[in-house]
Amino acid sequence: MKSDKHDTVQPSEDVAATGFATLGLDSALLSTLETLGYEEPTGIQREAIPPLLEGKDLLGQAGAGTGKTAAFALPMLQLLARGERRQPSALILVPTRELAIQVAEAIKRYGQAMKLGVVAIYGGQSIAPQLQSLRRGVEIVVATPGRALDHIRRKTLKLQNLQIVILDEADEMLDMGFTEELEAVLAETPATRQTALFSATMPTRITAIARHHLKNPVEIRIAREVHHAGAAPRVRQTVYLLPKQHKTAALVRILDIEQPASALVFCRTRVEVDELTGLMQEQGLKAETLHGGMTQAERDRAMKGFRSGKTRLLVATDVAARGIDIPHVSHVINYDLPSSGEVYIHRIGRTGRAGREGVAITILEPREKRHLRSIEQLTRTKIEVGTVPTVTQLQTRRLERTGTAIREILQGDGLEQFVAMVKSLAENQDPLTVAAAAVKLAFQAKGHDRKEVDIPILQIRDDERAGRGRRDRHGQSGRHGPETARNQRGHQGKEEQHRKKRTHERKEEGRDRTQAGRTERPEAQPGRHRASAIRCKLYIAGGLSSGTRPGDLVGAIVNEAKVDAVNIGAIEMTDRYALVEIPEHLAPHIINALSRTKIRGRKVSSSVYRK
Repeated sequence: MKSDKHDTVQPSEDVAATGFATLGLDSALLSTLETLGYEEPTGIQREAIPPLLEGKDLLGQAGAGTGKTAAFALPMLQLLARGERRQPSALILVPTRELAIQVAEAIKRYGQAMKLGVVAIYGGQSIAPQLQSLRRGVEIVVATPGRALDHIRRKTLKLQNLQIVILDEADEMLDMGFTEELEAVLAETPATRQTALFSATMPTRITAIARHHLKNPVEIRIAREVHHAGAAPRVRQTVYLLPKQHKTAALVRILDIEQPASALVFCRTRVEVDELTGLMQEQGLKAETLHGGMTQAERDRAMKGFRSGKTRLLVATDVAARGIDIPHVSHVINYDLPSSGEVYIHRIGRTGRAGREGVAITILEPREKRHLRSIEQLTRTKIEVGTVPTVTQLQTRRLERTGTAIREILQGDGLEQFVAMVKSLAENQDPLTVAAAAVKLAFQAKGHDRKEVDIPILQIRDDERAGRGRRDRHGQSGRHGPETARNQRGHQGKEEQHRKKRTHERKEEGRDRTQAGRTERPEAQPGRHRASAIRCKLYIAGGLSSGTRPGDLVGAIVNEAKVDAVNIGAIEMTDRYALVEIPEHLAPHIINALSRTKIRGRKVSSSVYRK
């Protein structure tokens, strides 16, 4: 793959002094940008817009919040408006329905003067409105890979006239398991198209796609912003080390102290999102959920409340939150440790935008503390280890807030009737006692008098932070140490299983199907405990020749049998069957669950393997 240039762009005052007018955009677009309040282009916009306007292919690396949408949307709109209007002329592929909606809305805003038709097609909503829009004819289609392929096979999306293809968040599409769908869609596009690929990271699989589908692309890499010595970082990062059973209580207490204007709280799975939201609501916190098991109407309602500020806390999975671009997020909270340092960076990149200070809080379990070092190395930041406030500190802060609220009321008007009440009460009581009773009443009205218990304080030693602590039986420093290659016979170790499980869950979160997935409550999960000492092997008919992969087996057992992935051991794959190591006492339950589901669209039989 040859490239015209390779730039690493750092923010600087000299570069930022150039405006959109210098990039070659038409006056109609410049006028729209001025109306929308855009003043200066971001790094990715400065570097990407000119070559895209020239019709060149482009490979761009930039993280969340860098302005990628405008970087490809503006030149695309200009090229389509100047050329022959075909239907469709442009296809933008994105990983999730939220991002599809967001990108489509942004294109409509930018192109309001150009009268180009735009439609977003994705799973989780009725296909009928999408069919109607496609039949009516639109110039620009924003789609998730699965739903795009669905329309192609229905022959309702015809791509022979495409002039431009954009792959947005390409690494996320691959992480979610959409490689086959992506390749199938691209195979239907004309070879003469212009192609742009944007990705936050550039692993070898991304560069492989670029080599195959891009022609002599211009390469752009937007480096992360570097903070100069003595400059305060935009995101204040803190980690709290806590026993697992105290995580929820600690989170509620931290939120009580922090008082975030708006916070994104991340969990690993849908079930954990529902669990945590319910627990927070029981504590009097107004929180909403966002995950792939919700209907589109529910997701839209949750996002509307969060964007408007009506809801301050949004509990979400990574995939469901993909595409959320809200500049006023004050806090990002990792209730569960991210699966990788890159995911951590993506999460905290949602706060501290537009010059505001942001806060990133991570709640760490003792078994995860060695993973902190890898995150610090990737972010080049030593993350502060915080101490959860004590009961005394919490009550003191609550009293301070009550006092502040009373002072604000004292500065206002409309107290006459209340003064009369105080005078009446003070006839038989000391005025100071009357005032104290009123403060107590206000304190209780906020729920500040609920019973609290102190949370154990745990520390992270420097050797643990550096990853030099006791090693586990696999020779890794903690559960999240670097993965090692498994043997060539196809055995999968537990770390690989966790990775496969995460991949499957993320694909399930973003899968393009008409019906959203269902959510199960935790009490329906018999396997949520540590692995049994007595193990057996489960024989599952259908192996590599049927397209079954280890991740499919893990996903089926985790999602259908509701068995925690920690119970799943080595997986042996052959062409005709698979052997999965599980606790013996869970075998009947898993066999029964698998009998009611399909793997890779096929019914499978399973039984306990007897040598």
